[in-house]
Amino acid sequence: MSFQAYIDNIQKKTGKSPDDFKKMAEEKGFLVNGELTAKATQITNWLKEEFELGHGHAMAIYASLKGKTA
Repeated sequence: MSFQAYIDNIQKKTGKSPDDFKKMAEEKGFLVNGELTAKATQITNWLKEEFELGHGHAMAIYASLKGKTA
């Protein structure tokens, strides 16, 4: 599955875009001034619990927060 396919599936499931997740991560203090302040496990656990994402999908959001989109 391509990175874009992960993002598309996440958006269909949650109704949230990568920008929405970025804003929420900032509100939670996981992202400050564009820099991640939390470990991958903290972020993926949040995404799994709050949005019922699987590990691969949660990691795709983590990668988007890190600025990796390809």
